[in-house]
Amino acid sequence: MYVVSLALKSLWNRRLATVLTVVSIAFSVSLFLGIERIRIGAHEGFAHTISKTDLIVGAKGGTVQLLLYTVFRIGSATDNMSYESFEEFSQHPDVAWTIPYSLGDSHRGFRVVGTNTNFYKYYQYLRDRHIQFEKGNEPQGVFDVVMGSAVAEKLGYKLGDPVVLSHGVSDVSFQEHGDKPFKVVGVLKRTATPIDRSLYITLEGMEAIHMDWVDGAPPLEGQGVDPKDLSADNIKVEQITAFLLGTKSRISVLQLQRDINDYEFEPLMAIIPGVVLGELWDGISYAENGLRVVSFFVIVVGLLGMLVAIYNSLSERRREMAILRSLGVGASVVFRLMLYESMFLTGIGALLGIVLMYIVLLVSQPLMEESFGIFVPIEGLSLQEGLYLAAIFGFSMLLAVVPAVRAYRNTLYDGLTIRT
Repeated sequence: MYVVSLALKSLWNRRLATVLTVVSIAFSVSLFLGIERIRIGAHEGFAHTISKTDLIVGAKGGTVQLLLYTVFRIGSATDNMSYESFEEFSQHPDVAWTIPYSLGDSHRGFRVVGTNTNFYKYYQYLRDRHIQFEKGNEPQGVFDVVMGSAVAEKLGYKLGDPVVLSHGVSDVSFQEHGDKPFKVVGVLKRTATPIDRSLYITLEGMEAIHMDWVDGAPPLEGQGVDPKDLSADNIKVEQITAFLLGTKSRISVLQLQRDINDYEFEPLMAIIPGVVLGELWDGISYAENGLRVVSFFVIVVGLLGMLVAIYNSLSERRREMAILRSLGVGASVVFRLMLYESMFLTGIGALLGIVLMYIVLLVSQPLMEESFGIFVPIEGLSLQEGLYLAAIFGFSMLLAVVPAVRAYRNTLYDGLTIRT
């Protein structure tokens, strides 16, 4: 026990170097754990861009492509599907709810999504969050539009402002639906997902703006349908792009997926979003691996700093070690003294690093979610993080062997001899 007391007194006598070493380790541990939390947060945020949705259904094509244009608004569908097929599966006994999507138009570079009230009621993200309104309400009329938060912020729209949609999904469109303008009736709260970068109208609204188009061409001036003559009652939805669905029981998901994939009336495809999201993440996992490499070198640099501090102090402590040996302290005690010093430095530094990480998370969590769309949960240390800390502690003990061996080998004569 006296060796522990001796190690603490020795560190106190070199308190400036001790404090600097502890601070260095604390910053390294804090940065290491912080990077790990951000990596996990980015992964979970990506995986939970869409939550509690069992299947995504669209025309046959690539599974990743279907996920990209429905969830991330990237790319376009290979084909549409009939509204009758959507209604048939909506009434399937195993289906609890459905959310139809009609895509293909845009507004100043932002995608337009035609959907129904189920989108605002059932869509979930980041595990269990629901869509909420910052201002206004759901679209009620055919020509009502709801803005995602990023769209409203960038374009400066307010409730009641007119909006003219463009045909196609390119950033610049030469075909606009200027004869059928929409009115902003709502702005969604920020979600830090692709939901923020889209505009939302009704399925009838999407059908209405294309009602008088022929072979992909707009009507001649003065020959289009008057928007005043259109209402949800006299508009029939013919096609949609895709739809999301939730089942009453997760047991029925695979069977329902097979039924959709084998649907004989038109070629459809159903994907499980979590599975395809995992495949997509694996394809871009180099970013995650890069964060792991950075965090590994961060902690290595911190521990090497501790090693250098202890090792360099030995030259100044030669006489201290020699006096201890002359008082009858065995070489093994000197060896343990170095290990205990390393243990205290790493332990105190790690504790301070954990505290510092939580302080930084408390301050930066809302900023990271708002600026980068990364939600980093503030929760206790996970088992994996505990194992990482144990590995750091063990590695520091291994590094401490280097100065401990040197101190062990110092002879009494070497310590008492004055070098010139």
